[in-house]
Amino acid sequence: MDSPASAQPVPPAAPVTPNRRRVAGAAALASAVEWYDYFIFGIAAALILGDLYFPADNPTAGVLAAFATFAVGFLARPIGGIVAGQLGDKKGRKPMLVLALTMMGLATTGIGLLPTYETIGVAAPILLVLLRITQGIAVGAQWGGAMLLATEYAPQGKRGIYGSVVQLGVPIGVVTANSVFLAAGALTSDSTFASWGWRVPFLVGILVLGLAWYIHTRVEETPEFRQAEQLLAEKEKREQSSPLRTILRGHLGTVLLAGGSFAVNTATFYILITGVLDYTTRELGMERGPVLAVSLCVSLTQLVLIPASAALSDRVGRLGVYAAGAAGLALWAVPLFLLIDTGSLLWLAVGSFVASCFLSIMYGPQAALFAELFTPEMRYTGASLGYQISAIAGGGLAPFIMVLLLEASGSSMAVSGYIIVLSLIALLSIRSLAKKARTRDE
Repeated sequence: MDSPASAQPVPPAAPVTPNRRRVAGAAALASAVEWYDYFIFGIAAALILGDLYFPADNPTAGVLAAFATFAVGFLARPIGGIVAGQLGDKKGRKPMLVLALTMMGLATTGIGLLPTYETIGVAAPILLVLLRITQGIAVGAQWGGAMLLATEYAPQGKRGIYGSVVQLGVPIGVVTANSVFLAAGALTSDSTFASWGWRVPFLVGILVLGLAWYIHTRVEETPEFRQAEQLLAEKEKREQSSPLRTILRGHLGTVLLAGGSFAVNTATFYILITGVLDYTTRELGMERGPVLAVSLCVSLTQLVLIPASAALSDRVGRLGVYAAGAAGLALWAVPLFLLIDTGSLLWLAVGSFVASCFLSIMYGPQAALFAELFTPEMRYTGASLGYQISAIAGGGLAPFIMVLLLEASGSSMAVSGYIIVLSLIALLSIRSLAKKARTRDE
């Protein structure tokens, strides 16, 4: 019977060990560097990749091609989630995280070294797409491993706050990516930036390989996995089952509801950091540097709001906090673009800040919520699938859909409508998860 694990007994807390803080820190750092590598592609797609790898007479066509390549990474994320989930539930959280970091480091560095269309012709966009697919597989594998390393080591009653250290990787990744691009733009002329300056943020990705080695040599497997490993081995001997088969047969509804609940968060987030960057610079004529600076400053506020909302969810429950964030996004979708359309940097900052607050309210408890939807022996697979489904439905296609909506309607209110629809889907999904929990309790 398909039911959320918020109704399941909470497993005993991980024993207190001196390794706990090291594990949480390593998980947070892994998330930050992985997301940094992933986000710099989105920024580059909005600023430069269309001209270099998809030359076209119409600038909009080049941007659409770059954003389509950006979206390809999201389509590949479920592959990483499924493969790493299967192996992570059988072989351990740590090996999959190390593999994901290694893949991401190599792919990101490869993009930084990739010749342009002018140099090698059609091979350039083909290789760019393949490297972006590798990035997508890597990040699809990474999130579940980092999240479970943190939450399965959490003390009793603090799973939310421990899970939030992994969620902090997103704003840290955004801040770092924007900072590196700002520095590259400030230290080079426009022609130099287009020639090689944009490559510097990608070449930094090679440092990820050092972190992968650290986790491989210094971080231990989680206690909950070690217990689940024995149970899974016994179950497989009896039933010849697998975590993926278990999820598809008995828990697919929970996976889909998890994805539906979070799609609005990923969509709005990527609209803010990628779609709005293209819209404000290309359509509204705003300067690239100040817009990047606004994105950076807004992301800094999430470093406070994400752990705060996670800590609140430890006290009052995950779903209530989660639903408040989704409702806020629905209500703010129209004011957000009315403010952006003024072309004022100040109102862009205000609109983005308020939207970011609602994103943080959802994102803080999300790791713990998804972990609690599934038992340990299928948690990597189930949580990863739920997250990556939301990434496809919301994040990956959001900037592409935003450009199409703007071109088709001529109004940013169409983008607001897109956010509102996803918010309503999120609220309905959250309601269904809560209903399942109440039914199980009865």
